[in-house]
Amino acid sequence: MNKMIYGPVPSRRLGISLGVDIVPYKTCSYDCVYCQLGKTTNQTLKRESYVGPSSLLDELKETIDLNSDIDSITFSGSGEPTLNKDIGQMIEKVKEFTQIPVAVLSNGSLLWDDKVREDLSLADLVVPSLDAVSEEIFQRVNRPIKGLEIGKVLDGIKALCKRFKGKIYLEIMLVKNINDSEEEIEKINRFVKNLRVDKIQLNTVIRPPGDPNAKPLNKEELIKVKALFDPKLKVELIPDFKRETSRVYQKDLEQGIIELLKRRPTQKEEMAISLGVHPNEIVKYLQILEEKKIIRRSQAKDKSGVYFIVA
Repeated sequence: MNKMIYGPVPSRRLGISLGVDIVPYKTCSYDCVYCQLGKTTNQTLKRESYVGPSSLLDELKETIDLNSDIDSITFSGSGEPTLNKDIGQMIEKVKEFTQIPVAVLSNGSLLWDDKVREDLSLADLVVPSLDAVSEEIFQRVNRPIKGLEIGKVLDGIKALCKRFKGKIYLEIMLVKNINDSEEEIEKINRFVKNLRVDKIQLNTVIRPPGDPNAKPLNKEELIKVKALFDPKLKVELIPDFKRETSRVYQKDLEQGIIELLKRRPTQKEEMAISLGVHPNEIVKYLQILEEKKIIRRSQAKDKSGVYFIVA
């Protein structure tokens, strides 16, 4: 395992978030078409002790001591955090030494497991994903591990909503021409309107996805999708966080990326290693630099992946 703590980073949902990554890079039950970190290399449903609570706590305490402005400690990272079977102990230990709220961002694929829901019980906020309720669309957008069906995922989300005492934000990641049809949105609406959730958050492909065919919805299209939900539900569009003016935005890291790309085209994973930061931090800066048209993406001729170059 590499460094477990990354950030603080600006989050469009959680403010200034201190990320906690407790599974190896790209260890996940899904291989989502929109994933900003690329293709899943270790697809699994097996929970393991990838890192222990003591290793995490030492690193976390040191980071918190150096950063006073943290809105959330967020278990997320480069894979599915509930695949670490020690996550319950970790959350418990974190809450013993800090009052900062603990959030868990999950794809929701293991919530049918009683032990997983028990492990999450002390978190302040759980944000499970629900990108489809139809089996065909589920397979297209989330590309789950073989044998995992949407019915099991839906059962897990239902069980969480019945018993979890903290806040639940349900995230729906919309990908153009895959899961954004009126028919599929109406099916999702019928499912979620009977759940106990605090918010439904509509998201779309913001950062460069692993699959270039994963396209975003524009603002008008997102507003139309929102209008399809039951008006009694609290549905919101996740706004852009003003990263450029954020107090955690690092100009030196931005400049480091530019200088690296001036020398040669580089993939984001290699960039993260070269600059000594977590891949999740890199993708945020790449998005900003792309928006400013300082850098752009380029597909390798041998189809080995996406490289970034100076525009």
